[in-house]
Amino acid sequence: MGTVAAVLAATTLLAGCGPKSDPAAAPGTRPAASPSADPKQALLAAVPDERAGAFRFTGKDSSGDMSGRIDPAAKAMELHMVAPPDKDGITAKMSFLIIEDRVWMKAKFSGHPGLPKFPDKWMALDPAKLTDADAVPSYDGADQGNAGPLLDAATSVEQQGPGKYAGFIDVTGGEAAKALDDGEAAALGEAGRHVPFTAQVGPDGHLTSLVLSMPAAGKRGAYRYVVNYADYGSTPKITVPTGSAATKAPSLAYELLNS
Repeated sequence: MGTVAAVLAATTLLAGCGPKSDPAAAPGTRPAASPSADPKQALLAAVPDERAGAFRFTGKDSSGDMSGRIDPAAKAMELHMVAPPDKDGITAKMSFLIIEDRVWMKAKFSGHPGLPKFPDKWMALDPAKLTDADAVPSYDGADQGNAGPLLDAATSVEQQGPGKYAGFIDVTGGEAAKALDDGEAAALGEAGRHVPFTAQVGPDGHLTSLVLSMPAAGKRGAYRYVVNYADYGSTPKITVPTGSAATKAPSLAYELLNS
């Protein structure tokens, strides 16, 4: 089902492979960068790492919107993804809960008669029944929005005020290109070498937003690549769903993911 593929493609925003900040910093908070500090390094130091308390995120890339929570201490995250209606008018909403190597899923489809229906519970998935390990997201770091590798590819960064930054990023190669959909970096060509961005760091020293103004490429129109991180340390921790909140995934769930 093309709609499912579109939703799962949105996980390209969630590769989680950013650089780590100074390990000497106190857990859960970071000192604010001084005005004389290198602005690029100040931004990279603000990217969340494994010592951050649980926090919330929202994001948007060329594939759709997502939101959720990240709990680095538990190696856990909760994702909610929505893809726009496909050519048949089908809308898919999918959620995943990942705690280390355990995965649960929710799925809801609308816009067309006869679509599969699933229980409104966290459905526990058996990895042995998935034909492709990449069929579901996995936890591989706190920076699930790829802010780190994108900022690391910045060719110029300017501080425009307390906690406010702007500049340009070259997304055509390396880890920055991997943050985009497959083939997108190549399609951008020279335009991808000078992508404008803005970023903001909160008073606690944590990155709160990164926005790239992506140019049009081929059949893909211009769009905004957005990552927002919030509520560091005050977000509820992620725990295993129990009781009436969870159930085993039916065979239909594996048919959906393995298609």
